[in-house]
Amino acid sequence: MTIPAGYAASDSPAITLPARPEPLRLKPSETALIVVDMQNAYASPGGYIETAGFDISGAPAAIRRTKVALEAARAAGITVIYFQNGWDAEYREAGTPGSPNWHKSNALKTMRARPEFAGQFLAKGTWDYAIVDALTPQPTDMIVPKTRYSGFFNTNIDSMLRARGIRTLVFTGIATNVCVESSLRDAFHLEYFSVVLEDATHHAGPDYVHQAALYNIEKFFGWVSTVADFCGAVGQAEPV
Repeated sequence: MTIPAGYAASDSPAITLPARPEPLRLKPSETALIVVDMQNAYASPGGYIETAGFDISGAPAAIRRTKVALEAARAAGITVIYFQNGWDAEYREAGTPGSPNWHKSNALKTMRARPEFAGQFLAKGTWDYAIVDALTPQPTDMIVPKTRYSGFFNTNIDSMLRARGIRTLVFTGIATNVCVESSLRDAFHLEYFSVVLEDATHHAGPDYVHQAALYNIEKFFGWVSTVADFCGAVGQAEPV
C-alpha cells in the first residue's frame, strides 16, 4: 500500500499517522493543528448554539480531547491555529438579506426570533465569541477570525500556511458537519492534505450528521484519525 505523503520535500523527518482510509505520512514542521470555533457560542451552556436548540452534551469531551491534542502538537513543534467565528458588534460582517448567511445563520435567525438576545451571539468582544477557557490559546499560537463557516473565506490563512511551508492540516473543533467540514473541503481544493480527529469534534444536529461528515471526509476530501493515534504518532517526533 502506498502511504500518501502529506508534506513538501524537506530534510525534516516524517512520521506515519494511523488514519482512514489509509495511514498518512506527515512532517511536524510542515503540519498545523487547526482548532475550529471552540468558543462559548458553540460549546458552553448558555451559548448561542444551545439557546438555538442544539444538543451540546458532547462538547465537553471534544474540548478535553482537543486539549490533549494541543499539548502533543505544541511539544512536537506543530503550528497551532485557532479559527474564531463571529462578526462586528453591528453585524455588518454577517451580511444583509442579500446574503445567504443572513438567512441561514442560526445565530442571526435566533436573535431575530428572540430579540432579547440581540447583540449577544457571536459579536466580537462578547463572552459568546470568546474561546472556551479550557483551550485558551498560548502566545505561540495563531488566531484567525472568520465571518463564515469556512476558515478560508476572506481570511489570510492560505498565505499564512504557505509562508510556513505547511501542507498538512489536522482539524478539531465544532461543528463537524458545518465549520469543520466546510474548512476542510476548502483546504482540499487548495491542495492541502487534511485530517480530522473524529473524537475531538462535535456536531450540530442529530448524531447521524457527524457520521455523514466523517464519511464525506474519509471517502472524498481527506483522512480521519483519533486523538490517541495523533498523539502516538507525533510523540515519535524529535522534541523541539
